[in-house]
Amino acid sequence: MSGMRVSIGCRLRYSFPQPTPLIAMLNVHYSRFGDLERADYLVTQPSVPLESYRDGFGNWCTRMVAPEGDFCLSTDGIFRDTGQPDPSMPGARQHAVQDLPFETLVFLQGSRYCDTDLLSEEAWRLFETTDAGWSRVQAICDFVHGHVRFDYMQAKATRTASQTMAERQGVCRDLAHLAIALCRCMNIPARYCTGYLSDIGEPLPHPPGDFAAWMEVFLAGEWHMFDPRNNQPRIARILIARGRDAADVPLTQTFGQNTLTEFKVWTDELA
Repeated sequence: MSGMRVSIGCRLRYSFPQPTPLIAMLNVHYSRFGDLERADYLVTQPSVPLESYRDGFGNWCTRMVAPEGDFCLSTDGIFRDTGQPDPSMPGARQHAVQDLPFETLVFLQGSRYCDTDLLSEEAWRLFETTDAGWSRVQAICDFVHGHVRFDYMQAKATRTASQTMAERQGVCRDLAHLAIALCRCMNIPARYCTGYLSDIGEPLPHPPGDFAAWMEVFLAGEWHMFDPRNNQPRIARILIARGRDAADVPLTQTFGQNTLTEFKVWTDELA
C-alpha cells in the first residue's frame, strides 16, 4: 500500500486497592487489521492471563483480573494508512425506513446516551426542510459543530445528547452522541465509533494525544463516516470499536475501585 506509516498505541496505568476484573477494548478493529504492519498486541505489566472474545457488535475485547497495586495496559503497533483525507459521498441517498436492512434498525432506536425521545420534535423542526440523505447528515453535523463548544474541561461521563443540546458544551463523545441522536430522529441509522485520530496535516500546536469519537451513518446501502467534532476531513482515522453509543464501547471497564495514574495515546507519522 502506498501512503504513510503511522506509529499508534496507548499506555494506561492504574492503581488498584485489590484484585479487580477488567475488560479492555484497545485493539484496532478487525475491519482494519489488514492495514497493520505491526500488530498492536495488548501487553500488561505485570503480566496476567488474558482472555479475548468478540462482543455483540463484533468488537475485539480482552478480559483479565488486574492485581492489587500498580497495573499497566499498553499497545504499540504500526499502521499503514493511505494518507488520504476521510472519504465523502455527496449525494448519497437516504433509505425509507421500510427499505433498511434489518441489521441497521437497532441504530434507529434510542440508547443510553442518545435519548431520541427528548430530541425528536426539535430535530424535525431544525432539519425537516433539508434535503434527505448526505446533505441532511451534513446539516446536522454543521449544527452540532456550531451549537456545542468543545472543552476538555467539561467532560462528564453521564451527559446525554439532550443535555449536550441544552448545555451547549462537551467533548467529542458528546458531539457524536448529539449528532447520532438527531440522525436517528430523522430516520437515519447512526452508530457511535471510537478510535485513533491523528493530527497529521493539522497546524501546530497539537493537543496531547487522545482517543476520538465520531459516527457512521447508513446511506446508499453502506456506512459512511461523519465527524461533528472536527467537521472536516482528517488523515489517519483508525477505528477501534463501534456500537449504539459510548456505553457499548468503553475502552476499559473496571469492576471495582481504581485510580487512573497515567493516560497516554499516540499517532505519529513515521519516515
